[in-house]
Amino acid sequence: MLAGGGSSNYGWAVLDDAVAAPAITATPAQVALQAIAQMTLLGPDIAMAPPTDRLGLVGIPVWMWTDATTATWGPVTATASVTGVSVTATASASKIVWDMGDGHTVTCRGPGTPYGGGAFTDSPDCGYVYPRSSAGQPGDAYTVTATTTWDITWVGGGQSGSLTTTRDSTTQLQIGELQVLNQ
Repeated sequence: MLAGGGSSNYGWAVLDDAVAAPAITATPAQVALQAIAQMTLLGPDIAMAPPTDRLGLVGIPVWMWTDATTATWGPVTATASVTGVSVTATASASKIVWDMGDGHTVTCRGPGTPYGGGAFTDSPDCGYVYPRSSAGQPGDAYTVTATTTWDITWVGGGQSGSLTTTRDSTTQLQIGELQVLNQ
């Protein structure tokens, strides 16, 4: 079968007018999701005092923090482009919610303050005091889950938007009781 303007080669038709492939189109919001997928957004790099490899005590403050790196606290920026639409997204952490494993949660609006040693004092911004030991829990330890909330904004293709995502990390922390005996 011959098409107008074509030539024949053993019964096959060759068309002079190439058929254009349909253009791939994406909305700016779809391109924003591609930019976000390029980002490394992690849960907290959990750090605690006492450290998780040591026994904490009932009534003694536990300090909680994450190292504030780009991947654990931000900001992180990425750009994606599809057929003339370019979108840049920026993510920054806004809070960490610590599930202490004993039914209590602590919300910290920053990455927390690393413990500097010294007296047993409350953290200035992210801490907790356990009211009872972890005895009887699986492994005699509380499972602590820290969940970072990432706020993401994007702009491009004449539009802008925002969304929120979370990432979490988990560790185990043993809490014991110190008993003083008088004789």
